[in-house]
Amino acid sequence: MNANPLLDFSDLPRFDLVQPEHVKPAIESLLTAGRDLIERLTADTTPATWPDFAGALATGLEPFGRAWGIVGHLHSVNDVPAWREAYNEMLPEVSRFYAELGQNLKLFEKYKALRASPEYATLTREQKKVVDNEVRDFRLSGAELPEEQKPRFQAIMEELSQLAAKFSENLLDATNAFAEIVTDEARLAGLPDDVKQAARDAAAKAGVAGWKFTLHAPSYGPVMQYADDRELRARMYRAYATRAAEFHDGSSKPEWDNTPVIRRMLELRREDAQMLGYRNFAEVSLVPKMADTPEQVLAFLRELAAKAKPFAEKDMAELLAFASDELGIADFQPWDAAYVSEKLLQARYAFSEQEVKQYFTEPKVVAGLFQVIESLFNVRVKPDSAPVWHEDVRFYRIETPAGDLVGQFYMDLYARETKRGGAWMDEARARRRAAGGIQKPIAYLNCNFARPVGDKPATFTHDEVTTLFHESGHGLHHLLTRGEELGVSGIHGVEWDAVELPSQFMENYCWEWDVLQGMTAHVDSGAPLPRELFDKMLAARNFQSGMMTVRQLEFSLFDMLLHSEFDPAGTSTALDLLAEVRKEVAVLVPPAWHRFPNSFSHIFGGGYAAGYFSYKWAEVLSADAYAAFEEAGDPFDATVGKRFLDEILAVGGSRPAIESFIAFRGREPSVDALLRHSGMIAA
Repeated sequence: MNANPLLDFSDLPRFDLVQPEHVKPAIESLLTAGRDLIERLTADTTPATWPDFAGALATGLEPFGRAWGIVGHLHSVNDVPAWREAYNEMLPEVSRFYAELGQNLKLFEKYKALRASPEYATLTREQKKVVDNEVRDFRLSGAELPEEQKPRFQAIMEELSQLAAKFSENLLDATNAFAEIVTDEARLAGLPDDVKQAARDAAAKAGVAGWKFTLHAPSYGPVMQYADDRELRARMYRAYATRAAEFHDGSSKPEWDNTPVIRRMLELRREDAQMLGYRNFAEVSLVPKMADTPEQVLAFLRELAAKAKPFAEKDMAELLAFASDELGIADFQPWDAAYVSEKLLQARYAFSEQEVKQYFTEPKVVAGLFQVIESLFNVRVKPDSAPVWHEDVRFYRIETPAGDLVGQFYMDLYARETKRGGAWMDEARARRRAAGGIQKPIAYLNCNFARPVGDKPATFTHDEVTTLFHESGHGLHHLLTRGEELGVSGIHGVEWDAVELPSQFMENYCWEWDVLQGMTAHVDSGAPLPRELFDKMLAARNFQSGMMTVRQLEFSLFDMLLHSEFDPAGTSTALDLLAEVRKEVAVLVPPAWHRFPNSFSHIFGGGYAAGYFSYKWAEVLSADAYAAFEEAGDPFDATVGKRFLDEILAVGGSRPAIESFIAFRGREPSVDALLRHSGMIAA
């Protein structure tokens, strides 16, 4: 084994050994090796071929990608000062390397020569797609810029990487800084017992008396949904809504304000686009996506909004009437929305999310998820062992029925103060053909659910179960690929607005009675979910779907307009733009002091800039894909399941997503299934 565990690529990542001090020497040595490889390949004057050039480059740079992936992963799930420092120290170097790589004219010329050569016609479909994508990406990386402009473009890329990391860190720090300590038990009225116990445990751990509530989802969400104390909800709401903003009320700091970070990122993205010859950053973002132009995306979003807004207005009117007539809340405020919605849900459908939650115990949910995967795709999911980064983490393997390894994955389900919020899938290793045979893929599956309380298993809300299935869909896209070339294996090379198809597709199984029957066991009695309760859940499935749809459209329109029509150097602000979007589509408008952009990490700390619309775009694809099973009369129809595996999951990014969809469905996608699933047109 190499002395530096980050440089040990023999098998699984050595999370038991790797430390922050390993980062700098490992990454520096891999950067040097990468530059040496590029120098050698570009100095070779013989005609570029796949094995001696494109294949050799991908193979040679893969260890660097894997090592930096481990560092980035640990920065996300264990954001302690030492790991943050180690990550941020090398981030500029890594960004510089990728910028240099993307602008290397000699590499670009080699890829263009390979595409123009007779050999190109003999390449596999995957290899051709890799070459085509590389030529496209070199153009987007500034390879064709005049030499005197390249240093500036490179500096933009480096600064954007640093700003994205800073955005996420500010948000995490601001989230962690706030705590609401309640000492009067009467103020906890309405809260479920497990939530109160978790708050009691958190207070004890912090060395304070009473109950400690935080802005992390497992604490914040239940307070907003169940707490009868309106003042408590209002305080929590304001703290959550003003995270990483300019308000400094003792729990926030000026250096955590994301407002200047956002402004600077928008300026740099615009400069980036204009240097490349595009009108705006949205046009750059759409080049590798299914959608063609910002105008097409805006038309798609506004068409959906026109269909959804009447339903949203009806939802809102019902909410206001119920708040006033039944709960005595005449001056309805946004911090009442989740609470009143829960009360209305209980009144209309005679059940609560908390009642449902008692049946979704973690062991049964995870086993149920694995059963769905096994039934759909004819594989087996089994426990496995590996070094992990936290005692919560578990490790599994996927095998064929004959026992051959398909892939492996880590599952990290619980929220921690050192873990970034949300849920996500990422790759530890991609499938590819290597010198020794097929390298099997490995994935990370991360969520932020509440931990078990006492000796009972953790329980999940139905929404959390859906989140777990969603991220597993991404994982399956990565793990069940048959790709043999790194650039198009699994989720690699898949258009961003199609990458949510498998994840949203998997969510449908959280609404199948045959599935839920087998994946529920009451936390106290062990009884499965009663059919009567499931029928109530099903009746309530589209409860407030209009409001939820326009909320997603609000975020999508804001993102697309921000990156297409908004001028960061102009007199109006991002908040002004958001207010205009809300006038157009929103039915629940937050207070003027709400600072949503400051925590919109999808577009400022993740990869969704001018791409948040992808969720709705892919929802059309996923609903239509699931309709194929509905038409077959069986959610586990073997023929349809095999076709979904063969035409969607297995092919990864080796062909355009629209071709994969048509190969599976036999036609272009239709919006009807999504509208039907959302209750906006009759079945």
